Amino acid sequence: MNTLLVLLSSLLWWVLYSSIGALFIAIIAWAVLRWIERYPVVFNRTYLACLLWMMIDVVVIAVVFVRSGAQFDAAVLKTVWWRVFMVANMLLGAALLWRLVPRIDARRIKPTSACLAVAVIMLVVFGAVSSLLG
Repeated sequence: MNTLLVLLSSLLWWVLYSSIGALFIAIIAWAVLRWIERYPVVFNRTYLACLLWMMIDVVVIAVVFVRSGAQFDAAVLKTVWWRVFMVANMLLGAALLWRLVPRIDARRIKPTSACLAVAVIMLVVFGAVSSLLG
C-alpha cells in the first residue's frame, strides 16, 4: 500500500510541476505564434502541446538527475549527451506545436512558426537556467 501511495504522489507531482512549467512556456509560445502567424492561435491547444512537451521534459530531466548523481551544475550543460537531448527536445517541441496548435480559422500553423516559437522558448529557458547555475 505504501508503494502505491508513493507512486500516486509521484504522478501527482509530475503532472503538477509539468503544468506549472507548461503555463509559462505556453504564454511565450502563444505570443510568438500570434506574432509570427499574424493571425490568432488557440491558447488552450498551445497549452496542451506545451503540457505534453513539459511532461516528457520532466521525465528526461529526472533521468539526467539520476545519471549525474543529483548534482546538476554548469558542467552537465557542456556534455555531448545534454546537447543531443536539447536538439531532440527542440524537435519534439516543434513537432508538438505544429501538429496540435491550430489558428482560429482552423488551419494548422506553419512548421517554421513552430520552430521559431521553440527557439524563443529555448532562448528564454536557457538564459534563465544558465543565469541560475552561474
